[in-house]
Amino acid sequence: MFERILVAADGSAQGSKTVPAAIDLARRYGATVTVLHVREFEKYEGSEVDLGPPQEAQPLVDEVVARFREAGVEAEGEVRKVTPGRTPDEIVKAAEEADATLIVMGTRGMSELKSLVLGGVANKVVSHAHCPVLLVR
Repeated sequence: MFERILVAADGSAQGSKTVPAAIDLARRYGATVTVLHVREFEKYEGSEVDLGPPQEAQPLVDEVVARFREAGVEAEGEVRKVTPGRTPDEIVKAAEEADATLIVMGTRGMSELKSLVLGGVANKVVSHAHCPVLLVR
């Protein structure tokens, strides 16, 4: 059922809750895992400005991949750079390219009204993904 799982890692405390859920599912289904971190950058006076969390992208991904491997789950990691607002599109694109059968990601738990108005990353992924999406709170 879930042979290939894409885990969107954002570096937040809320997002770190996705890893135990994804480990459990990967073990149950014998799935392989792709850990994806999408980093937003903005061009400013000829330079790229990193708009992501204070933690560096590659060490973040490496740490999450290590957690899966320590749990006996085959995992690989990837960092992708996008312009602001393109994170949901890139998660969906990466899932399609990996032929993922499940996307696991966190949600910040916005109120329903705020989520509808802002159209958060999780909502956009759910709306556009080709496969099921598990949102972990």
